[in-house]
Amino acid sequence: MMEHDHILYRLRFDDLNGHRIHVRLRIPHPDPNGQTLFLPAWIPGSYLLRDFSRQIENIQAFCGNSPLAIQKTTNHEWQCAPCADAIDIDYVVYAWDLSVRSAHVDDRHAFFNGTSVFLGVSGQEQVPCLVHLSAPPAKDDWRVYTSLPEASHHAEAAERHGFGMYQAPNYDALIDHPFELGTPYYIDFEACGVQHELVFTGLVPHIDLERIAADVKKICEAQIQLFEPETQYVPVLDSSDRYVFMTVVTADGYGGLEHRSSTALMAARNDLPTLHCDPDKKTKGYQDFLGLVSHEYFHTWNVKRIKPAAFAPYDLLRENHTRLLWVFEGFTSYYDELMLWRSGIIDQATFLERQAHVIGLVQRTGGRLKQSTAESSFDTWTRFYKQDENSPNALVSYYSKGALVALALDLYIQHHSQNTRSLDDVMRLMWQRYGRDFYQGHPIGIAEDAMPSLILEATGIDVTELIQRYAEGREDPPLQELFAYHRIELKAVVKDPTPTLNVRLKDTVNEVQIVTAYEFGAAHQAGLSAGDSLVAIDSLRVRSQQQLQQLLERYQAKDTVQVTVFRGDELRHYELSLAAPLADHFELKQLP
Repeated sequence: MMEHDHILYRLRFDDLNGHRIHVRLRIPHPDPNGQTLFLPAWIPGSYLLRDFSRQIENIQAFCGNSPLAIQKTTNHEWQCAPCADAIDIDYVVYAWDLSVRSAHVDDRHAFFNGTSVFLGVSGQEQVPCLVHLSAPPAKDDWRVYTSLPEASHHAEAAERHGFGMYQAPNYDALIDHPFELGTPYYIDFEACGVQHELVFTGLVPHIDLERIAADVKKICEAQIQLFEPETQYVPVLDSSDRYVFMTVVTADGYGGLEHRSSTALMAARNDLPTLHCDPDKKTKGYQDFLGLVSHEYFHTWNVKRIKPAAFAPYDLLRENHTRLLWVFEGFTSYYDELMLWRSGIIDQATFLERQAHVIGLVQRTGGRLKQSTAESSFDTWTRFYKQDENSPNALVSYYSKGALVALALDLYIQHHSQNTRSLDDVMRLMWQRYGRDFYQGHPIGIAEDAMPSLILEATGIDVTELIQRYAEGREDPPLQELFAYHRIELKAVVKDPTPTLNVRLKDTVNEVQIVTAYEFGAAHQAGLSAGDSLVAIDSLRVRSQQQLQQLLERYQAKDTVQVTVFRGDELRHYELSLAAPLADHFELKQLP
């Protein structure tokens, strides 16, 4: 393998305490008229412009051994002066974002996504890339975990989990394999013949790796068999022979971001099982973690290969609008739970309980009557990832309501096909037509208006009206009727008989603050607003949500109370009529 045929990135981690990555980029054949460089403005899977370029420090360019002029021309692009020789670009990335989206470096570990670190070479996005990682000083025990393949034919090739040279066929692949460096907890397993690695960074005393690996293996195999029931083909890419789950463990973290042969996760320490746990008991926290694993692994097919046409290919410097995230995130949210049940991780009763929870979440969101899941999909760049105190009144989640639309479609298809077809048939058709060969040749994506015809072709069932009303429109799916077809009872229940202010609250130091006043609720009608700090109810001081709950238990719905709040530094008094508790929790029960 000749370096002069590849774009080469050399990464050093000499300043862990300063949270910095030093990068030298060599471009063997720059544009003779002056080379343009760029850094992605966002990371696929997280639909918000994040301006990663703001973390680049001290960028310099060299033509041979001579300094070369380089100037930033837009928020995300740089222009080099013309050079007849190879160009070297030296720069530093500040890495102190403990999330799945960016980069985080300290004396315990280094995690980074390529979208935060690797400058792209405009016009040469299809040129193969090499990445050389140098071990940090005095970190001889650190290892490297990534799904990016080792550059096996290079003189500096890395060994498995070692520092050295890695390779990518192009820039798109380069930025789609995150790295975790350090001394994490580690275990691997095989699913349908392919190695899967589990990596946990952070302190988790007595973590039960064997149990987690056994459960994740079941989920992976169930999903592989859904998409490839005959071949059990696992679509790891770029000559990688493994799939990597890399999890950062914190006190209360939760989140994930999918990649083509790996996923980055955050999990709460107490959600993970320990060696002393009852092996037959799965806490809700552990179910939630496995649901997150299931969700991100399902994206291996749905989003990373099967894509909307707007993502084929990505434009990494600006928003890529689509109205179909209710399919790509909503369907995935439905299947992440369904796969827990199918794999035997949870039973049917637990699956129904978790579906009922999602129904309640959506029903408590007044914004579902103002925004459709298709509109939510399109607006994700400016609204969903920038939520404020009014968002529950104005927005709906294409994740949660999208999952309910998927559930409704599945129940409808099963019933009207006499249980001979299901949403599985739709997913397999989408995979065969749009996903299996996505990275071979010229990728195509799903057109914005294609879902009704795809579902009709896959199942023989016309769901055009359902999609128009419940995905493109703002109506609630008729889940009670659809569940009844399958002898499952859905009913709304009052979880707490205490009268309510119709607000969302948070505890701060010795006070309770209103986060959201729900539209047309008791607080809204009385004049209370988000940001108000509750001081007292009928002259009795309120210091916590628990204390407020105890106070309200003394009243009945429609009772009038005097509410005292601070709005900023002004003390205000309001007369409020307490609202009846809402039947906004749900139960699902399989009938005999």
